Amino acid sequence: MTRFKVTLIFMLLTTTTFAQGVIDVHSHLITPEFVSALEQEGRVMDEGFPLPKYDLMSHLKWMDEVGVETSVLTMAAPQPTDGAVVRKTNEEAARIKREHPGRVMFCAALPLPDVDAAIREAKYALDTLGADGIKLATNVQGQYLGSPELDTLFAVLNERQAVVILHPHRPEPVNRNVMKQTPLAMQEYLSETTRAVTNMISRNVLARYPNVKVVVPHCGAYLPLAVPRMKSLVPVMQANKMVGEIDWEANLRALYYDLAGAHSPEVIRMMLSITTPDHLLYGSDYPYVAPQVLVQSLARMKQYLTTEPDLAPFREMILWKNAKWLFGLTGEKPSVNPAGNMIVRIAEIEVYPQHLKEYLEYANEVDRESMKLEPGVICLYPMQTAEDSCQIRILEIYASEEAYQHHLQTDHFQKYRQGTLHMVKSLKLPTMKPLDPEAMKLIFSKQR
Repeated sequence: MTRFKVTLIFMLLTTTTFAQGVIDVHSHLITPEFVSALEQEGRVMDEGFPLPKYDLMSHLKWMDEVGVETSVLTMAAPQPTDGAVVRKTNEEAARIKREHPGRVMFCAALPLPDVDAAIREAKYALDTLGADGIKLATNVQGQYLGSPELDTLFAVLNERQAVVILHPHRPEPVNRNVMKQTPLAMQEYLSETTRAVTNMISRNVLARYPNVKVVVPHCGAYLPLAVPRMKSLVPVMQANKMVGEIDWEANLRALYYDLAGAHSPEVIRMMLSITTPDHLLYGSDYPYVAPQVLVQSLARMKQYLTTEPDLAPFREMILWKNAKWLFGLTGEKPSVNPAGNMIVRIAEIEVYPQHLKEYLEYANEVDRESMKLEPGVICLYPMQTAEDSCQIRILEIYASEEAYQHHLQTDHFQKYRQGTLHMVKSLKLPTMKPLDPEAMKLIFSKQR
């Protein structure tokens, strides 16, 4: 069989498998009124690149071609200063949703930086227009997420258990020379997203308003690197009275992540150092990316979510189940532990030879600390293969999903995770399914 036929069969199979519906949480509505308003304000090129053309029928056609059941629309950047344009865009999105039920959802824009007007628009959009959530920019005219004046808005969103889709905008203020060498979308957008989220974390915004769920775009931006750094610097910042106590678990629990942009198995594994598979969502960034590129991108995602052993159990969750639960389309929260209550895993790790001794010290330390301090960690047992000492296998057994999530947030695991990133050549984390869970219980009840 030729390679072309194999590829064609795979695409047909995946199209059939996913026909029940991928959900795209990252797509943009660009109306003529929106473009006209920006032209009148002289701000069409504020983000450093031209706005793409948007046509609903073309969008729906693309969705049909790739098997996207539902797209969540949000206003593009930049945001017009005229609140009436924001209102018209929200009403247009509501109309599209009514006329295409099940195919289109939307998260309403707000006329910030006017907080009182934003609260009125949020109530109108959620209570009257039937918005599925709220879109917030990283900043509007220099008012950044995490700012104290936004607390009253978050209180309203918390009351309504709102989903917030975050999107980067041009930093403000900004030296425009920054954009001449490297366009915003290539670098500063990632910094903007990271800045907005860490601002909220540093003030415990998401911990104080726990009913708000925030979708972070573009594969989490720099957060997999920024969160461990923040944690390491917090004691120094607190000693200098620059930040207060931070509830890391509550803040991180509120964050979800779309995979728009440069997704890959490696990127997803890095994201899983700060979150869990039930917090990952498919996103396209339509119409900013050419439809034919998005077709290839989604096919590639479906392929590695099928063939990568450690990611395959979460394929349906990432492509649609997580989004359905997040937006209240189903009452059943996806389980990251399909094997049952107990989590059993054999981590397969290859370490660079020059780092082997140091890696083993880290591995043995996290094993001892976890077993000593965490009742839910039943076993963390690192081993070397007899044939190759750089091939490490770690038998991991956790009493429950809750125990595993707690383990990921501990200081000793984060020390191990960040300290060994440069030492590891490859990592696979296949979840094992016990053939006889009852027998496993007997194993751990036996006396030594």
